[in-house]
Amino acid sequence: MSTGRASAIIASGTMVSRILGFVKAGMLAAAIGQSFSQSAAAFGLANQLPNNVYALVAGGVMSAVLVPQIVKASKAKDGGESYVSKILTLGGTVFLLLTIVATIAAPFLVQIYAVSAGEDGRGFSDGQMALAIGLAYWCMPQILFYAIYTLLGEIYNARSQFGPYTWAPVANNVIGIAGLAVFMLLFGEAETNKSLDVWDADRVMWLGIITTGAVAVQALVLVLFFRRTGMRFRLDFGWRGVGLRATGKSAMWLFGIVIIGQIKGLVQSRVASMGDEANILTMQNAWYVFSLPHSIIAVSIAIAYFTRMSHHANDGEIGKIRSDLSGALRGVGMLTTIAAIMVAVVAPPLARIFEQGYAGSIAMSWVIWAFLVCAVAYSAEYVIQRVFFALGDTRTAFLYACVSMFITFALLWWASTLPAVWIIAGTALAVSIANLVSASVWLVLVRRKIGPFGFRLVAWRHVQYLLYAIPAGAVGFAVVWAMGGYVDGGFGTINKPAGVVTCIVAGAAMAVVYFGILFLTRNPDFRSTVDLVVGRLRRGRA
Repeated sequence: MSTGRASAIIASGTMVSRILGFVKAGMLAAAIGQSFSQSAAAFGLANQLPNNVYALVAGGVMSAVLVPQIVKASKAKDGGESYVSKILTLGGTVFLLLTIVATIAAPFLVQIYAVSAGEDGRGFSDGQMALAIGLAYWCMPQILFYAIYTLLGEIYNARSQFGPYTWAPVANNVIGIAGLAVFMLLFGEAETNKSLDVWDADRVMWLGIITTGAVAVQALVLVLFFRRTGMRFRLDFGWRGVGLRATGKSAMWLFGIVIIGQIKGLVQSRVASMGDEANILTMQNAWYVFSLPHSIIAVSIAIAYFTRMSHHANDGEIGKIRSDLSGALRGVGMLTTIAAIMVAVVAPPLARIFEQGYAGSIAMSWVIWAFLVCAVAYSAEYVIQRVFFALGDTRTAFLYACVSMFITFALLWWASTLPAVWIIAGTALAVSIANLVSASVWLVLVRRKIGPFGFRLVAWRHVQYLLYAIPAGAVGFAVVWAMGGYVDGGFGTINKPAGVVTCIVAGAAMAVVYFGILFLTRNPDFRSTVDLVVGRLRRGRA
């Protein structure tokens, strides 16, 4: 399969999955509420636990280790079948045991990640703790299904079969959406389910089955299509030769980065559990909204440049890496700047898709606005880190992660001192400020690593992008204002469909103005980015 075709499959699958994921998040909010919902806060905590436990054990290491090992093993006489059977048997056994232990330890994990309400009333009440524990028992099996999905996914990637791995999350979201629709038919919508009093064993069981079942289907898709890899699987408990010792320092540094990230996540979760009105689920969905432009724009562009930078690194052509970094930063900055302005302008009607009323929309909007402070810097840091990874340097990322952890802790402590109604927005702002500091440090580190890469040009272009985005944002603001998106009872926030319409109209207006200015000014970054994307799409069709 050609690189262009693979990129097209990955991009299209990611786009569809993200859109459906957005719909599923909106359905969940419609089912159990979001801000001002105690049950939503409990679910938000319970459902993030399996992700945290899984990432703590395997995050970063599988991708760094398995693909090279599978590619190497594929040169054997059996095409790597023996190795794949060994690694799947080993991984399945380890994660099955981990899932059992984590499920048993669910009460302990909930108490670690959430603060119990004290005399000041901040934190999880006894009822929320009980509900979070009940839901966690049902959510913990996701650890095993995430592991199966990742293990098989890396085999698919190593065998250049990208379709099933990329599109399996789509099945997850479709099942989740359908399941939540059934849940609302059985138990009603958020107005009923946001109260802790109605959460009996049946509600807990159904929501847990729907959530975990969707993840199970995601893994099942890869099981069903496994023959496409050209391999057969059989249980093999002879684990000698699996190659765990061959992980190398690179993978260990990545593992260290993941551990530090999970420690920061734990502290962040404990601080967020003290919030009132906006809660943990509000913050998770606000982050999802914030990260959409990054995952669609920055990651796609960075992947294209990362491939080129990796080849240049292998050839020792540092000058070309500098050129790629400059081009990637300018292209990503051009798109993330307007994306951040767009999301900021439409935040209240956008939040109305998740919230049950205007008050909740404003509560979520503050969290979105706080995250958006670091939107451009967050994507820039992602691009810069690809330079270090292309050069095989993961040690620098680990060492800086150790330093940034304490910066994040200090900012989260500040957030914890705020009034309860501002803790979630304060937590989001703390994360944003930490990311701003981090991006600034990475700019210095990358210059020391590869030398001058044209920072003045990158900075000047970012100023231009901001200047172009201001009139576009003003037009969008006027549209949202005219459609009643900033007032209680206005069309833009009166219900979810009206919020969607308002976002589409305002977003289209801003896009026309911004990209029109880029076209009229003959901005070279605009043209080169368009050429890059169009070129990948053309190669994808070939």
